[in-house]
Amino acid sequence: MSSRTTLTQLSATELADRIHNGDVTATEAVEAFLERIEDRDDEINAFVTVCTDEAREAAAEADRALENGEDVGLLHGVPVALKDLGYLKEGVRHTFGSALFSDYVAERTAVTVERLEEAGAIVIGKTNTPEFGHKGTTDNEVVGPTASPIDTDLNAGGSSGGSAAALAANMTPLATGSDAGGSLRIPAAACGVYGFKPTFGLVPDDDRPSAFGRSTHHVTKGPMARTVEDAALLLSVMMGPDAADPRSVPVDLEPLEAVDRPVSDLEVAYSPDLEVFSIDDEVRTVVDDAVAAFEAAGATVDEVSVDHGYEMAELQEAVTPTFTTAMLGTATILEESQGIDLRAHSDAVSDSLLAMIEAGTQYDPSDLARTEIVRTAVFDAVQDVLEEYDVLVAPTLSYVDVGLHEDPGIDAWNWTLTWPFNWTGHPVASAPAGLTDRGHPVGLQLVGRRFEDETVLAASAALERERPWDWLYDEA
Repeated sequence: MSSRTTLTQLSATELADRIHNGDVTATEAVEAFLERIEDRDDEINAFVTVCTDEAREAAAEADRALENGEDVGLLHGVPVALKDLGYLKEGVRHTFGSALFSDYVAERTAVTVERLEEAGAIVIGKTNTPEFGHKGTTDNEVVGPTASPIDTDLNAGGSSGGSAAALAANMTPLATGSDAGGSLRIPAAACGVYGFKPTFGLVPDDDRPSAFGRSTHHVTKGPMARTVEDAALLLSVMMGPDAADPRSVPVDLEPLEAVDRPVSDLEVAYSPDLEVFSIDDEVRTVVDDAVAAFEAAGATVDEVSVDHGYEMAELQEAVTPTFTTAMLGTATILEESQGIDLRAHSDAVSDSLLAMIEAGTQYDPSDLARTEIVRTAVFDAVQDVLEEYDVLVAPTLSYVDVGLHEDPGIDAWNWTLTWPFNWTGHPVASAPAGLTDRGHPVGLQLVGRRFEDETVLAASAALERERPWDWLYDEA
């Protein structure tokens, strides 16, 4: 194994320590990951843009800062990959996953990216996403589909699929994502990495021209990593209120301290299907086995019911308006701000996005108001469980064999157990639970009380200690 291969397999935390201590230079780290991208990304297709020159310049500057004895941040010299949706960096191409914006260059830097760079992180590239993050698989008209490094016949999941795949293939030690219906957690499960959706409002979003369009179906930015500790490190840099986000909240959390917290007094509730999802037997087997790890760590585990009182058809009838009208809102804002009507460019816009926008036009404010009754019932049911238990765990996906070019479609709500928690705003992680007999990765969701993100991280770290998943990346 070459030294550069070794560098790309380090956790972000260890890489940061080695750079701080002078054992490794930022330039050596960046070159190792650029080389890894060169070797692997033709097969995986995780990156839309690789910031080769910019990353090298930033690495040289980071090395000079250490040589001069300057104070440096937690992520000094550590490469990070940015989802090509929402994470703007001034002067770098930002496509939103859309062929209509394939040549667009960001004119400003998003607040989350500013915080990462202030902490010393080096942007190594922008990662693939479906157009405007509209679906749970990653494929678009810009660069095509992204594969899961664990099985390249499978799609990496979406919409943060490029970030998840880049992590799993050791092409970056850290990556960012966002989540409107599972977009952090679906690809984390599909690629065997860790994705964390924070409590709504914890990580600020200074999106413009609309700052108010994220609450009907909660959209949240968050960290992705190969280890829980790395995700906690990234979250600690990203989180905190910002004046440009009217929905950001001031919460005093210490994500890194939570990673080492004992869980012997933790009460864990296990719902195999959230009462309505049809879970494949092979997924249920892997998840059942993974849940036993909490008992091995000293926690108490009970199988529970999440008593929201609805059938899947009724939930689907409610979620379709909330999600499709959110995508219609994106299209409307784009037309108002950029003068581009997506529906007038059917040659450059995917059929799945056009179908979702068209579906959104079928609903009016009264339809959305009716969904609030269902959403509240789901929220109350989750709250009832979390009044008695510290964490609720459930599968991330009901089945795990979505092909590279496959699109489950606009009505595939039974596939992902993620979207109910975009209604509720709770913090949720997806952690690797193991592989099926066919070698397909399975994810386990961990849900915590609102603003108790530390508990989710502590439970996730306990799972990782009992059932380490770093072996997933040995060959990736």
